[in-house]
Amino acid sequence: MQNCYSPLRAKWSIFLVIALSPLLLYAVIQILPTHDDWASTTTPDFSPFFIKEHFLFYGYHWRPFDTWIGYIVGRNPQLLYPSFNHILVVIGHLLCTLTIYHLLSILNFSTAAKNITTLFFFITPATMATVLAVDSQNQTYALFIDLLAFLFYIKNNKWKYVGWTLLIFIATLTKENGLMWALICPIMAYAFSFINSKTLKKDLIIGIAIMIAYALAIILLPKDITIHPEYEPNVMKIVKNIIKFFFTSFITVDYIYLLHQPSRSLLLSGITLLFTLPFFYYIYIKPWKSLLNRKIICIIICLLIAVAPHLGTVFSMMHTYAGLAIIAIITAYSIDSYQHILKPIVISFVLWITATISINIHLIDSSIKSGVVGKKMAIDAIQKTGSPVDNVYVIIIQDDYPKLSSFCVIPNEAFGWGLAARYETNYQWPETIQDTIIQRSEDYANIVEGIFNNSSVDCVWIVNHDQIRVINNE
Repeated sequence: MQNCYSPLRAKWSIFLVIALSPLLLYAVIQILPTHDDWASTTTPDFSPFFIKEHFLFYGYHWRPFDTWIGYIVGRNPQLLYPSFNHILVVIGHLLCTLTIYHLLSILNFSTAAKNITTLFFFITPATMATVLAVDSQNQTYALFIDLLAFLFYIKNNKWKYVGWTLLIFIATLTKENGLMWALICPIMAYAFSFINSKTLKKDLIIGIAIMIAYALAIILLPKDITIHPEYEPNVMKIVKNIIKFFFTSFITVDYIYLLHQPSRSLLLSGITLLFTLPFFYYIYIKPWKSLLNRKIICIIICLLIAVAPHLGTVFSMMHTYAGLAIIAIITAYSIDSYQHILKPIVISFVLWITATISINIHLIDSSIKSGVVGKKMAIDAIQKTGSPVDNVYVIIIQDDYPKLSSFCVIPNEAFGWGLAARYETNYQWPETIQDTIIQRSEDYANIVEGIFNNSSVDCVWIVNHDQIRVINNE
């Protein structure tokens, strides 16, 4: 009888994660698209030339897998979008979680370290901006394939370099930060003594060659790239991004209650912080002397490499995901420094989970509400327009309403600048949507008159916070 229960005892986190996945999916699948979701290549795509137009290069990105998803959901948008996207994201997150458990086993961490760290990765609020988003399957599958690349790399068989290179390119075609594991794999392998320093130097050169090969492919591919000002690096932006990275990755607190002014409750955010600080202390502060070694220094270098593309350009809560697998390794290592006194770790982890459940419920609820606002605005615009039109111009009155990542979205962004309305008509109308933002002090009546005089616009939708006014071209 004891043998029957030993696998469950040894791998309780795996069983718990698998059991929680349907519940997570049930919650996540209620979240509707907002903001960038309406502009990504994973939105329904109806173009018969989608391979020519989007598959090789689109906008800033070369993400063919995103394009395929857009093509698939375009076959039946009302049924598949965004449910299909959410299913892919949750499956991707589950695969990453299970792979991290397997990786920790290969790296010879203790049973307690593997289980606590695996559950930590699966439910930490640091993953939620990715797990709850409609268009973040690229983030989850890039990490999953990169983890497979590392597992293949340390097998050290004759196909090692072929498999490693191939998987790195596949991860990179999922999302560009996947390329960073061309450097991370040899450094992490060296940290855990899978390779020696001589092999490390040689394989770092190979990793750099992989990155150069990808850069050359980007240069040679036909494309039309306009760099958005948000993506231009500068020193102050990098400093701010590093601060964001540290807090979102390591400090577990209800950031909605802390940072979103309309929802602010310093008391409630303080309670969540109070519950999660002991785990932070025991994992990252108390054992700091034992973390000052070659192994952890190499892992920290890997962490910085993993998040470097985001630190230099745009870093939001979603981008925390890129470094969380490496943070999981640091967490497991720290837990193993308490092998003979696990009680404080277990107690602090239970407190952390208690707060985490509350935070995640709040994040999910806020995300659902943001999507509902966009849907209501879209239905309102359609009803007030009265009948199908081909060309719509959307005037957005500048809204100073605060936002927080993808959880608390400004109404006009939830509305997708009018794109949510196309979804509600099953992409039947309007055929084209143009938009502009004006200051609250501007007289939109003159702007509307100018639009009607100089274009073939059928009507104008004026967006004032979550209110829609329709002016038809008579």
